[in-house]
Amino acid sequence: MSFINFAAREINCKIVYYGAGLGGKTTNLQHIYQKTAEQQKGKMISLATETERTLFFDFLPLDLGSVRGFKTRIHLYTVPGQVFYDASRKLILRGVDGIVFVADSQQERMDANVEALDNLMANLKEHGYDFFKIPYVLQLNKRDLPNVLPVDTLSKPLALVAPAKRARLLAVGNRQIAALGIITAQIPLMGKAGLQHARRADAFERCCRAAVGFGHGVN
Repeated sequence: MSFINFAAREINCKIVYYGAGLGGKTTNLQHIYQKTAEQQKGKMISLATETERTLFFDFLPLDLGSVRGFKTRIHLYTVPGQVFYDASRKLILRGVDGIVFVADSQQERMDANVEALDNLMANLKEHGYDFFKIPYVLQLNKRDLPNVLPVDTLSKPLALVAPAKRARLLAVGNRQIAALGIITAQIPLMGKAGLQHARRADAFERCCRAAVGFGHGVN
């Protein structure tokens, strides 16, 4: 969970991008990394598998403010999509503060989405985490492709919350920064860090956009 580095005076949190293979997790992190200012980000670490890469980098969103002089640092990870890399998935989930589940919107990938979510829940349980209590965002990816399922059809089995809450946990389409803003707003220590500047998820999204060099009209 979130930890405090007293030497660097930083609050650190870990966000993991989870989902089925080739669903867009790697693309998400690459997109955010490319748009993040050089002075605000660390080196991207890439571990290649046969078909995918596991990525990691951290960045310091200066616009989120501070808590008693402590800045906030966000660490972003992806997990391998294939089930036979499950040991790596479990390792990456250790100490997680929030999950962005990247779902492939194509009809033929729905079973893979559900399998990945079941695997996420099982792996979180092994670490002693309650899926229903950990910050969670569902990003519906690849909406521009043919044969995509309706948003409601995808979100009902993958968001696993009441309909009234579901919309607040959704990032539909190519909205990498929206998803990052929504998940950041849910993490308790990050919420405290941004209290004076961001009381709602849309404000956190604006902060994240500023941190990675986006204008408000760009996803």
